[in-house]
This record gives sequence, structure tokens and C-alpha cells, in this order.
Amino acid sequence: MAIADQLASVQARIAAAAQRSGRDPASITLIAVSKTFPFDAIREAAAAGQRDFGENRVQEALQKVAHPAGTSLSLRWHLIGHLQTNKAKKAAPAFACIHSVDSLELLRKLDDSARERPSGAGPLELLVQIDLAGEETKFGAAPDEAERIVRAAGSLTHARVGGLMLVPPWNEDPEQTRPWFIRLRALRDRLLNDGVDPGTLRHLSMGMSHDYEAAIEEGATIVRVGTAIFGKRDPPVQ
Repeated sequence: MAIADQLASVQARIAAAAQRSGRDPASITLIAVSKTFPFDAIREAAAAGQRDFGENRVQEALQKVAHPAGTSLSLRWHLIGHLQTNKAKKAAPAFACIHSVDSLELLRKLDDSARERPSGAGPLELLVQIDLAGEETKFGAAPDEAERIVRAAGSLTHARVGGLMLVPPWNEDPEQTRPWFIRLRALRDRLLNDGVDPGTLRHLSMGMSHDYEAAIEEGATIVRVGTAIFGKRDPPVQ
């Protein structure tokens, strides 16, 4: 199936999930996760109306951001993978949103580096990645640390915190990941009840190709979908 057809199918399922939960489909942002796919695949999705694209690695993303066709397509780039603090200076000017802030140090480095953003780009949007499961192979801030990061948002000058992001433990069954989405929403609600500025908690970035409908039903405002749009990724060369 062509990328445009797969994209349309995902969009239709997003709309249906939103309607089931009494929400406006327009309130949900679809990020097409283009990591490892060539720019031609991105161009095809863009021709079908997709504007938001997600990448895991800074170096690969920067090559795509700099692609000659990128400017004319008016794409918005999201970094959804782990970001080391020593790469903040490269990442901050290039992305519209970075989903993987997991420490106060990284928050402050990104805010300082965002002063180098191109004129007219607007402030850098940041999401705080939460580690709810304590998996050793995953990144993210523990809930208490996440609260400190979100509360520090008021001191930023060139970036702004916009919400929370989650990568739950993998399970093919979306009903097994649904409880993690509920827990992230509950954390957001607790922070709001504790007086955290609602402007810093507008978004919940959660849900991928196999479980984005469950995520939407539990409150996701951003879903990150790759395989369902672009197809399966080739295994890395050994």
C-alpha cells in the first residue's frame, strides 16, 4: 500500500478513536516517525498533507532537516529519541519540539541553546519524558524529578515546556499498554491539582503504531506513528 493510503488509514483511525472518547480529532497531532527512512518517503507523506515528522537520532535528523526540499515543504521536525546534553546545542535550533527532556540539566542546556534558533522559528517546545516503569533500557525522568523539571519551566527564556511524553514497556496488545497511558494522564492531573501551570501540561505524547488508538482514548494529544505509515523498517546491517 502506498504511503499516502497508509497515512489516510491512520488519520481515519485517529478520528474514530477521538470520536469514541468525545474529543475533536483536530486536537490530536500525528507525528510520522521517519527514522531510518529516506527523504523520498518523507516527501511522499508530505505530498499527502503530513507536516510533522519524528526522528530518534540527532545526526540523521539534521541531514533530513538540511535536505534542499525540506524548506519548501514547510515541515515540522520532532526529536523523539534520547538526547545527550552535549548535543543540545545542535538540536535546539533544528527541531520544533524535543520530546525527551529527562533532567533539569538538559532543560537548561536546551533553553540556553535555543537562543540560536533561526529568526521567526518561535520558541523551542519541550516535552518531559517520564519513566513510569523503571526500565533499565529506557530513558526518562522519575515522576518526582519530572515535577521539578515542569516547575522549572517558568524560568525559561528561549524554550517552553508543553507537556509530558511516555514510552511504555513494549507489548503487542494495546490493552496491556493502556494502563501506562492512564498512569501518565493521572500524573498530569495530579500536577495540575498541585498547582503546576496548565500551560506547561497541554500535551500528552503517547501511543505508537500498535497502540495509538488506546492512547487517544486515554487522552493523548500527540501520537508517534511510524510503521503504520511507512511500513516495516529494514533490520540494521550487522
